[in-house]
Amino acid sequence: MLRLFFITLLIFGLSEIGMTQNSEEIYSIFLVRHAEKSPESPDPTDPGLSECGELRAQALATILADANLKKIYSTAYERTLATARPVAESFHVEVETYDPRELEAFALLLLDRQQDALVIGHSNTTSVLAGLLAGEKQEEFAEDIYDRLYQVNVSGKHARLILLHQAFRCSLSDGRPGPIR
Repeated sequence: MLRLFFITLLIFGLSEIGMTQNSEEIYSIFLVRHAEKSPESPDPTDPGLSECGELRAQALATILADANLKKIYSTAYERTLATARPVAESFHVEVETYDPRELEAFALLLLDRQQDALVIGHSNTTSVLAGLLAGEKQEEFAEDIYDRLYQVNVSGKHARLILLHQAFRCSLSDGRPGPIR
């Protein structure tokens, strides 16, 4: 009888562990730097996107078309908002702004919300925020790099950082901006 009790307890305990593991929410946070800035902007302190940047933003919307995004975050700069716009339009989601000077607090907010999300940032914040989310130290990257797409997959208290590169080049052999062919 005691043996039956322990077997029942063991089976019940294992099923509870399985239920706990299955009930953990798995979500992804994608992070990208804004697309290429326009050199001919009326406001040099807050430039919009160049033609190439506009095309890269459209390509990002295509890349993330099946990502099931629930939230899109951007800093309040024109170049980041313009990068977010095509993705936001395709998901019918409003862009919420965040303060890039408060990355630790923002990382906690993202982890607390537990939603598939896209974050548009800058060369000095995007990788650092990805590292904060994944519990890994990441350094800033050079200002001439635009192709990095970070994906942080989160399950419970575990996170995994994946660095992807967008298949997009801004200068084709004929000098026009466009995707790699």
